[in-house]
Amino acid sequence: MRILIIEDGHEYHELFSRFLPRDQWIRVGSGPAALDWLGREVADAIFLDMRFDRAPPAELLGDLDQAAERFNGDPVQARAFLEDHQGHFILAALRQRGVALPVLLAADLSEEPRRWARLAARYAPLDGLPEGAGPDEARSLLQAMVGGHPEGGDRGP
Repeated sequence: MRILIIEDGHEYHELFSRFLPRDQWIRVGSGPAALDWLGREVADAIFLDMRFDRAPPAELLGDLDQAAERFNGDPVQARAFLEDHQGHFILAALRQRGVALPVLLAADLSEEPRRWARLAARYAPLDGLPEGAGPDEARSLLQAMVGGHPEGGDRGP
């Protein structure tokens, strides 16, 4: 199993290093880096952080000007919106590029069933890592996702 971890920090690759050998995961720090990596390499699944508040502005996916319009021209609120929703932008970009790999989100959406249903219907195969989950639960979810992937872990576009 080879996992692509997309996060702007280091907390999740530290989690994965507790249960996967180093050669079974790779970490990238942004959506553009993930798309570039998937154009050259292979993975069986993706682990995606949902919030990117440490990423440089140039590495955020989404249209800052369009987001600013939503917030009456306020670029600070627009950037915060892109950071808070970056996982969604990355997920959409992956699927638009034809990346059909299973994605495990660093998000517990159990309290938001309608939002989860929309995401799962639009971006399947998809699952979420519950808040406070440890290495064993993350490993189990990933193994179930990779084992149940219709292409048997066919990697990338």
